[in-house]
Amino acid sequence: MTAAPPPQRPPFLSLLTWPERRAVAAALRTETIGGLVLLTAAVIALIWANSPWSDVYEQIRDFHFGVPALGLDLSVGHWTADGLLAVFFLVAGIELKRELVVGELRTPATAALPVVAAVCGMAVPAALYALTVTVGGGSLDGWAVPMATDIAFALAVLAVISTHLPSALRAFLLTLAVVDDLGAILIIAIFFTSSLNLWALGGSVVGLVVFYLLQRFRVRGWWWYVPLGLVIWALMYNSGVHATVAGVAMGLILRTTTDEGEETSPGARVSHLVHPFSAGVAVPLFALFAAGVSVSGAALAQVATRPEPLGVVIGLVAGKILGVFLGTYLAARYTRAQLNPDLAWSDVFGLSVLAGIGFTVALLIGELAFFGQEAGEHVKAAVLIGSFASALLAAVVLRLRNRVYRQLYEAEMLDADGDGVPDIYHRTGAAER
Repeated sequence: MTAAPPPQRPPFLSLLTWPERRAVAAALRTETIGGLVLLTAAVIALIWANSPWSDVYEQIRDFHFGVPALGLDLSVGHWTADGLLAVFFLVAGIELKRELVVGELRTPATAALPVVAAVCGMAVPAALYALTVTVGGGSLDGWAVPMATDIAFALAVLAVISTHLPSALRAFLLTLAVVDDLGAILIIAIFFTSSLNLWALGGSVVGLVVFYLLQRFRVRGWWWYVPLGLVIWALMYNSGVHATVAGVAMGLILRTTTDEGEETSPGARVSHLVHPFSAGVAVPLFALFAAGVSVSGAALAQVATRPEPLGVVIGLVAGKILGVFLGTYLAARYTRAQLNPDLAWSDVFGLSVLAGIGFTVALLIGELAFFGQEAGEHVKAAVLIGSFASALLAAVVLRLRNRVYRQLYEAEMLDADGDGVPDIYHRTGAAER
């Protein structure tokens, strides 16, 4: 009797099984994993662009393909910035719609402080950039670069650090980042539109109206929405408005409330399905082809001496701290808005430092502002340096705050008499109740 042959091992890089694919998708929906994937892509880009194979990197990034007849003959780098990043903005649009309808932005009382913090956190960095380049005789083109906060990176850093920090801190940061993204989207749509093709723009608007009507009349089925979404995106690109605006517009149209008999809303379903692709493919590929800048001594010297990149670093690191923290403090001091009682001002300071991580959208705005200019590469390096410095400083500040909250938690859970019930429950009478 012959023995059964041993089970064959699956080939390397074979298609994952369904449970494995579900596990990977679930991991990519978490801020920690998504942020780590994004960071990994940025590190690979930096190493590759500064290696002996940098010419290969540039050839791949600049390789063109598409459908020229439809005006879609783009380089790989532009496909990631104009195409794949639209998926990221679709998810951001859904998150913004959810916050406006059922989240923190639904009521003015809870939304006031993070909204003021976000607005000041955009205005002050832009003002510091303008001041820096004016004094240094530089270009004002990049005024919007240090205004953006990267949701994925900031939440990933917070998730890694936070073991005992209040949950209200994450809610504050998420609301701030969502409003910040809305501001960045408006800036891209208004200030970085060179020439308008009114026919294409009108066609994209008609497509968005059809998209809305399909939602309004509860039409279901991806075969309606996916082709329509691609048409809207292509028309938006050809209109002269940045194509990522199409993504956020469709995200804002998607319904985020449930009808009777529905378990989840269309927005929640789309976000659940698309988020892993956005976090695991779209944003990392954009980072891979946007973060590949020279980090030689000469290039770093340019960041420190040229007014444009220096303005970006100052705006991200100092501008965000001043804007977010002072905006929150002044709003709480002189209006009826109140800081969440679970938060201390030290927590807000740590969050304001964290808001200086402006990776994804800041790189995108930098490309749009300095397209084809030598200063564009220096500004990219400045975004990386400013974001890294903010992440490092935020990690130190929030680590200290996390230690304080951990000590408070351990003190509350202290059981001095050894009866198995924390002493705090005896003091409050909670054990008897």
